[in-house]
Amino acid sequence: MSKMNKSIVRLQHAAQRKVQSFQRQVEAYIQRYWFRVFILGLALFLLNSKDVSINLNLNSAQASLFGASPEATYYEEEVVPDHVPRALNTSLLASAPAPVSKEKEPAPKPDQNLANTFSNLDFSGSKDATGVRGLKRQKQLAYVQRFAKVAQTEMQKFGIPASVTLAQGLLESNVGESSLASRNNNHFGIKCFSRNCRRGHCSNYTDDSHKDFFRIYKSPWESYRAHSLMLYHNKRYKKLFDLDRTDYQNWSYGLKKAGYATDPNYGEKIVGMIRDLNLHQYDK
Repeated sequence: MSKMNKSIVRLQHAAQRKVQSFQRQVEAYIQRYWFRVFILGLALFLLNSKDVSINLNLNSAQASLFGASPEATYYEEEVVPDHVPRALNTSLLASAPAPVSKEKEPAPKPDQNLANTFSNLDFSGSKDATGVRGLKRQKQLAYVQRFAKVAQTEMQKFGIPASVTLAQGLLESNVGESSLASRNNNHFGIKCFSRNCRRGHCSNYTDDSHKDFFRIYKSPWESYRAHSLMLYHNKRYKKLFDLDRTDYQNWSYGLKKAGYATDPNYGEKIVGMIRDLNLHQYDK
């Protein structure tokens, strides 16, 4: 080993001895004066805290001198014009239970056994598009052309205005397309009140009640004759036959007054259809 290396080793050993000596002195000092060390550390801590507090108070005082609150030095309130709606401060509201949302009830299914839906007829207040109204009118005129001579024949035989018969047929059969007309050949909504019906005499449809029974006819023409006979032989319609057969208006309101239908606007609907389709021409 060279002399230089030996010198370095001696220096290292000397340094280690000094460090160890210093550590022993520090430990001895702490053991002897630990309480003083504790008090000194506590004093430094309190002094540091006081300094922070003083800085905060000075900042607050400085802000007050300029007319601003301490909070305003950090958060400047947004100015909102009076005309701009602001969000409701819900913290000012009394707590209330959340509204209970009601489940929507399912829409009722349409009754597939309705005697008549009146889908091909136009009444006051109808909002159908022009094309739909035109299609309905074509169907109405086709029905009139088909049964005009039949209605005139009934008028000649029983004295019932052909215009009233046609209007009732249009209304009660939905221009011949109602379930009652297409299945039962019943164009006038004639019901059956017999308690002992033979098979094929009547069938059930929903009208005023789901238990209503309506007559079944072999053909629409048989239905027209049944309509004439019902009016002619029923006492409640007797006064109508004192009217002139061209007096379709009093005939129409008279049918409603005598109880032919439960619809309170039945008379107005019959008169309206007669005028709209010029049905009174068949009363001559």
